[in-house]
Amino acid sequence: MPEVAVKAKKGKAKNKAHSPRNYALNKSGLMRYSQSRMYHKRALWRLKKARDDSKKAKEKKQKPKKPSRVVVKKVGGDKNGGERKVRKQRLPKYYPTEDRPRRLVRRKKPFSAHKHKIRSSLKPGSVCILLAGRHKGKRVVFLKQLASGLLLVTGPFHLNACPLRRINQIYVIGTKTRLDLGKVKLPKHINDGYFKRQRAEKPKAGEELFENTKTKYTLSEQRKKDQVEVDKQILDAIKKSAEKKLLMGYLGSMFSLTNKQYPHKMVF
Repeated sequence: MPEVAVKAKKGKAKNKAHSPRNYALNKSGLMRYSQSRMYHKRALWRLKKARDDSKKAKEKKQKPKKPSRVVVKKVGGDKNGGERKVRKQRLPKYYPTEDRPRRLVRRKKPFSAHKHKIRSSLKPGSVCILLAGRHKGKRVVFLKQLASGLLLVTGPFHLNACPLRRINQIYVIGTKTRLDLGKVKLPKHINDGYFKRQRAEKPKAGEELFENTKTKYTLSEQRKKDQVEVDKQILDAIKKSAEKKLLMGYLGSMFSLTNKQYPHKMVF
């Protein structure tokens, strides 16, 4: 008989639902115990202390001891103390009269090291509309993105007189019209340095200012050769497409808006 009673008690304990120590006293959300009281009831401070101790122990093991800057040297004489602490490297005796500017550590990366993302609508071969510069309003072909993040585009020159040039993608509208540039091979030397102009040398002291006239910018033979080579490949790609006549007229025409035409409502 007593064994049966023990089993019945065990069965009741299993079926009993667990009730939490901390619960809401009313509908407003007021809890029985505060957050700090529960922190001590659950003895979470012990866990935190154990974690902090283990963390400090790891840091002590990992951190190597710094070499001391001081050396202990023995000194003779009864009244001199027996030893003296001396610096390994002596401080300078003389200081500069002028304070030189100290270069601070730069945390920010330079522009050349930034990651330059490109819009999803801009892919090699897509036709773009220029919105700034001397060629604004023209439709050009996007070739590739350079290391600086600028876009390399061309007219081609035969259709709208727009040469190989760089432009920021914020001054460009990407359209759905796209050419197949699979067989187009661009020269490897066309990069950001390719478009830099050489600055004219300043006149030396003693030379007359009137002798140095302003030199006008002229295209190099290499630039002309590259323009012809790239445009020839793009024109071949246009001729292979089924809508070559429409593409020729489309690239040769200027983009413009009339009354009650809003670019933010258009699909290009």
